[in-house]
Amino acid sequence: MADWNPALYTRYEDERTRPAHELLARVPLRSARLAIDLGCGPGNSTQLLVERFPGADVIGTDNSQAMLDAARERLPAHSHPRVRFELSDIAAWQPPVAPDLIYANAALQWVPDHERLLPRLLDTLVPGGVLAIQMPDNRAEPTHQLMRDVAAEPEFAAAIGDYTRLRTELLDLTGYYDLLAPRAAHIDVWRTAYQHPMASARAIVDWVRATGLRPFVDPLTPELRERFLAEYERRVDAAYPARADGRRLLAFPRLFIIATRK
Repeated sequence: MADWNPALYTRYEDERTRPAHELLARVPLRSARLAIDLGCGPGNSTQLLVERFPGADVIGTDNSQAMLDAARERLPAHSHPRVRFELSDIAAWQPPVAPDLIYANAALQWVPDHERLLPRLLDTLVPGGVLAIQMPDNRAEPTHQLMRDVAAEPEFAAAIGDYTRLRTELLDLTGYYDLLAPRAAHIDVWRTAYQHPMASARAIVDWVRATGLRPFVDPLTPELRERFLAEYERRVDAAYPARADGRRLLAFPRLFIIATRK
């Protein structure tokens, strides 16, 4: 898959950062010595950690060099000497020492095998440390159903392949609760469906092109990609009709998990 596009991702930075704010607001830590931002992207979530815990060492990790470059530009070393960014794969990542906080905002939905991954991450924390996770839970939304529908069309199917394997299968909230409860002193889980007013069907397509649509369009030739996006936008336009003010209302459900290690 092609590298991430930070400029496209940050086009809707306020909307993407809102759940990051709300996740961090529920983290029950007064201070931290070491905070990890797993899947830090362009550093918008890392910046929240720096502001919340000014005395902490903060490490942002990502598997995208383009995102890390954008994060370093946002939080340069000369003005943020306690912040560093590292290229890593979350599936194999290990902290240098036990952290007080592992914070993963809109990242773990790309990583498989949550039944092993999440308990492992919780176990790397200091006692009383916090694992804080937010993940999109929008597979049943029209945006994502339509991705699969268009991908199944014969002209795209051969290039895209088995589209059912393009995203990690998430558990439901009770599944995550039961997974972490034996290791946790306290767990807080909730689900929020944000409602984002978008200017047009094209704006919705641009939103998902930066994230969930990438595995569908990246394997396509430029010509096929253009046809895919045109057909996808046509279907999005029908699925998200204009509201009273002419804008489209994009529902975006997200899962939140905060677990405190025993």
